[in-house]
Amino acid sequence: MGPIYIGTSGWIYKSWEKTFYPAKRSGEDPLVFYARTFPTVEVNATFYRLPTLEMVHGWRDRTPDSFVFAVKGSRFLTHIRKLADTGPGLNRFLRRLKSLTGKTGVFLWQLPPFLKKDVARLENFLRRLPKEPAHAVEFRHVSWYADDEVLDALRRHGVAHVSVSSPGMEMNLAVTSDVVYVRFHGLTGPAHDYTRGELKPWVEHIRSQVRKGRTVFAYFNNDANARAPANAQLLMEMVGRDNIQE
Repeated sequence: MGPIYIGTSGWIYKSWEKTFYPAKRSGEDPLVFYARTFPTVEVNATFYRLPTLEMVHGWRDRTPDSFVFAVKGSRFLTHIRKLADTGPGLNRFLRRLKSLTGKTGVFLWQLPPFLKKDVARLENFLRRLPKEPAHAVEFRHVSWYADDEVLDALRRHGVAHVSVSSPGMEMNLAVTSDVVYVRFHGLTGPAHDYTRGELKPWVEHIRSQVRKGRTVFAYFNNDANARAPANAQLLMEMVGRDNIQE
């Protein structure tokens, strides 16, 4: 059986105060509180700017030894460079996150919605990625979806295809590596509250993949009104806490 890591995309949101986070925390650090509930978190801050070493060390030191981070890749590489000529920027980004080695489970590379299918561009980028930790790619332009050429490229490089639950998107459960990565954006938007019925097909998919020995990462990005932590806890319950990595 492979391990399952379920959490949220980020951990600091105003709407989570007095909902997920208790009203009286006596100044307790949010990440410390979060890590008592979830075994993993997806770091979104790294998408917007290169974190300082102090920030990276803080994430590492304020979480349990078993805690795992999924780190979102820099938008400079995915949205500005659009995966091209990424050498120096990619090396700098990976060096800065090196302090999380041992706690970084996977790097997430989310492509912009305006970047259309370009397998050669994708492969040139994938070749630059180190084999460890794992990597996953989320496609947002329809031209990439369910495309055999794209999926074959990911398989050649051992990179995970990100399955998403998002407005107007059909479930695409393609698996391209030993890692399965799922992102829940909210079926109707960031305030969507997932029901058991909506999560059931995902539970079946997750269970089937861990039975094959794959590692599963699943994150909720429907952060409005504290939906994400509530839905992540529901998914943990449905999958079965005995299966959750802690």
